[in-house]
Amino acid sequence: MPTEIPDYRLPPENRQVLLARRPSGVPQGADFSIVSAPLVKPGPGKALVRNIYLSVDPAQRGWVAAEANYSTPVAVGTPMRALAVGVVVESATASLHPGDFLYGWFGWQDYAVIELSQVILRATQELPLTAFASLLGINGVTAYLALTELGKPQHGETLLVSTAAGSVGSFVGQIGRQFGCRTIGLTGQDTKAALCKERYGYDVAINYKSAGLSEALATAAPDGINVYFDNTGGAILDTALRHMAVQGRIVQCGTAATDSWSPPPTGLRNEREILTRRLTWRGFVIFDHMAAYEAAADELARLYRSGSLVYDVDIDVGIEHAPGGIAALYAGENRGKKLIYIG
Repeated sequence: MPTEIPDYRLPPENRQVLLARRPSGVPQGADFSIVSAPLVKPGPGKALVRNIYLSVDPAQRGWVAAEANYSTPVAVGTPMRALAVGVVVESATASLHPGDFLYGWFGWQDYAVIELSQVILRATQELPLTAFASLLGINGVTAYLALTELGKPQHGETLLVSTAAGSVGSFVGQIGRQFGCRTIGLTGQDTKAALCKERYGYDVAINYKSAGLSEALATAAPDGINVYFDNTGGAILDTALRHMAVQGRIVQCGTAATDSWSPPPTGLRNEREILTRRLTWRGFVIFDHMAAYEAAADELARLYRSGSLVYDVDIDVGIEHAPGGIAALYAGENRGKKLIYIG
């Protein structure tokens, strides 16, 4: 049973955050609208979930983009696709019961009528309820699976992480240390660089905006970088590639540095670095790895209970904060996993 469950009411209507127009680049508050819809009872095989915490994730930018992505874009005029933590309040299926706490595809809204296929994780462990949207949510599990399955960290290796204080990067550094890696974190603020070292245990933290990144990497990793966990792409990636060790591994988890992919931007040619350094470079999308999700979540919970992992959440109160949440995330305004409490 989760702990630290906040109070929640059961309003008679369902507030929904709709995608009002197709964004250009990072979605802004004006790209959404908030409406009230009637409450719908669940039909056979379904359940009614009252959302408590709405998740704000970098991936939502891709879910509303017009250009091709790994998922069908959210349709204009429909509730924003989102993960959330909620509680079952009414059920017409034997698989879900009133009082069950769940993490899954429930959207930016007060209520969601769901099927079992929309549930990613049942919140049954004795952890704070926020942990199921952060530590055991797609951010924590992405960090664990992408690093272990693609990065394959080894004791004594050097691990570099971009957006190292973010909702994924903060976990990557901590998990890397569990494998005996020397960890280097990149961030764009001095306060977040300090957080990387003091809170998340990075051996080195670099503010790439105030330091010459190439020189800083040469100093921090004189023998090269064995694993680069990249959440940004762009110029940071171009620089990091030239500091990779031979047979290094690059995990491409995000592309936050690029505002738009239509038309596709062109930059430095990196294929020579891939060839001469014999690098392995792979992209990671969590939805390709759902079979391993529950086991990864169990391991993250174990590490948290042992005191080996910490997590932070940045919680706004009120559904009115949802429309501007993605823009705030890309502006770096959050500390830890961004959630919106709507109970």
